[in-house]
Amino acid sequence: MPNMSLKRVEMPVQDGKVRSGNIDEVALGYTEEMAVEEANRCLDCKHKPCMQGCPVSIHIPDFIREVREKNFEKAYGILKSTSSLPAVCGRVCPQENQCEKYCVRAIKGESVGIGRLERFVADWARENLKEEMTKPVTNGHKVAIVGAGPSGLTCAGDLAKLGYEVTVFEALHVAGGVLVYGIPEFRLPKAIVQHEIDALGKMGVHIECDSVIGRSETVDELFDEGFEAVFIGSGAGLPNFMGLEGENLKGVFSANEYLTRFNLMKAYQEDSDTPIYKAHKCVVVGGGNVAMDAARSARRLGAEVTIVYRRSMEELPARHEEVEHAMEEGIEFKLLTNPVKVIGEEGWISGVECVEMELGEEDASGRRRPIVKEGSNFIIDCDCMIMAIGTSPNPLLRSTTKGLETNPKGCLLVDEQGMTTREGVFAGGDAVSGAATVIQAMGAGKKCAASIHEYIQNKL
Repeated sequence: MPNMSLKRVEMPVQDGKVRSGNIDEVALGYTEEMAVEEANRCLDCKHKPCMQGCPVSIHIPDFIREVREKNFEKAYGILKSTSSLPAVCGRVCPQENQCEKYCVRAIKGESVGIGRLERFVADWARENLKEEMTKPVTNGHKVAIVGAGPSGLTCAGDLAKLGYEVTVFEALHVAGGVLVYGIPEFRLPKAIVQHEIDALGKMGVHIECDSVIGRSETVDELFDEGFEAVFIGSGAGLPNFMGLEGENLKGVFSANEYLTRFNLMKAYQEDSDTPIYKAHKCVVVGGGNVAMDAARSARRLGAEVTIVYRRSMEELPARHEEVEHAMEEGIEFKLLTNPVKVIGEEGWISGVECVEMELGEEDASGRRRPIVKEGSNFIIDCDCMIMAIGTSPNPLLRSTTKGLETNPKGCLLVDEQGMTTREGVFAGGDAVSGAATVIQAMGAGKKCAASIHEYIQNKL
């Protein structure tokens, strides 16, 4: 029987007051009964409008149909046919702005919980299936991937399926990119990321960590070693700052550094080799998902946290779910507020001077431009400030590789096939788009894998 409820099945979560004191996953996932009930809300539309919002073209109605029939293994097979990281996407994808945005059920009521169902299927498979994965027969061609983040891992997986000998060069000591250094354990458990990476290893993908392409070896040297194409998926790890007076005081962090210490180096553990400053009062500047992650991480370390954002709640770019979770965990939001100066004592931050803002006409992004209210200055006392206002691609690769052109923001220029201005070098994800979402990076990696295959085959 179809489920015609206008509301989706609620996802169980940890209580806000409890979870703010631990790093366990917040969302607890659907049971089988919940998943089947939610799957019955899908109308199995003939034209599959939800698929147009998916960057990796998951066959959404098909896998949901199998969930409805309790054919969970078959549903997982459908997911894996197009996505290398379904357990990841089910957790961190902004489905509300992608597949779920086009769901017919959203016209009157809430869309089908596509992301929640994807997560359920991937988790069920991990707990119940023993995946027998074999390395495809090699086609004798070698491809190098720079960066083991979402775009690089997706590109590597798709090429491995086609028989390519793929080597991924990762600068950090573990693979995963932003999935391990940027997104906290309470949103994306690292064991789940590692499970997905292990599956790529079984397909023959070789990952070399502690390899900084541009330092340990160059792109030119990769070609000299016999790689016939190179994919750059190095992300956007260079943090942006506002250039405020006092921004170099102790206690002021980029979100990148703060989250890397918290996530990758597990600084929340008492015996961690990498320390992290445990603030009493923390101000986080920004309104995106990274700002929410930084604020919620600081909260778990015991700080009183205030998020400062220069626009209103309607313009807040973070996922609605993450904002709700942050509020439930006791994080304060000061909206229509912008920092103008960092105040310090004896070299340490002691407060942030802010001004109130009001919204004017729309700017180029389509959002109303924030305008300063003159004479509205006030001070927020704090001993920690985290800047989460965006990132840019690291300039290392373009400075050590001839022929790579970028736009004024440092993003690599690519053609419709994903090839850069250097023949044989492809790129995708944040290195091209600037900071974006995991699924968009995966879509770029998928597209470039197809382009690399065509490029190499055309040279034969």
